[in-house]
Amino acid sequence: MIFGYARVSTKEQNLDLQIDALAKAGCEDVFSEKLSGRSEKKPKLEELISKLRKGDMVVVYSLDRLGRTSKELINLLSDFKEKGIQFKSLQEGIFDTTSAMGEAVFQIIAILKAMEVQVLSERTKDGLAAARARGKKGGRPKGSYDKNKAAAAVTLYQRDLPISEITKSLNISRSTLYQYLRNEGIK
Repeated sequence: MIFGYARVSTKEQNLDLQIDALAKAGCEDVFSEKLSGRSEKKPKLEELISKLRKGDMVVVYSLDRLGRTSKELINLLSDFKEKGIQFKSLQEGIFDTTSAMGEAVFQIIAILKAMEVQVLSERTKDGLAAARARGKKGGRPKGSYDKNKAAAAVTLYQRDLPISEITKSLNISRSTLYQYLRNEGIK
């Protein structure tokens, strides 16, 4: 059986491109999730892996959808090979783990992908440090703390009202509610 796996990092991102490409590649069953690649647990990937049998194939849109680090990818593909499971990446089209050349290419690409992630991370950190050196602060602007709403939030929360009702009645976001509760000493 040919299985597909699609993943995007945030809920705002769309899976359609990956799912369409996997369907076109002949995937009979596609597992998808919206979850950061840095997450240690990937429930849909774990579910997919639990269904794999000897002779099956796993197809992904791109290697980085499967894992963030070369070690993670190499371990996963080694497990696939031991279990007789084939692997294919659509973006890195030369990928076919059933041959020695395909395995070598996999290891090279995995290293390059990991390096790319590291370089992007370093650039981001350098950019943030440069901005801080110029006196810029990142993140959301601090909102004003409304002591009356905070007190009301605590009262409603202690009455075991659902979070959605509290946020609606006070016209605040969920994160603001939790901030109020933390600042008022409620865990």
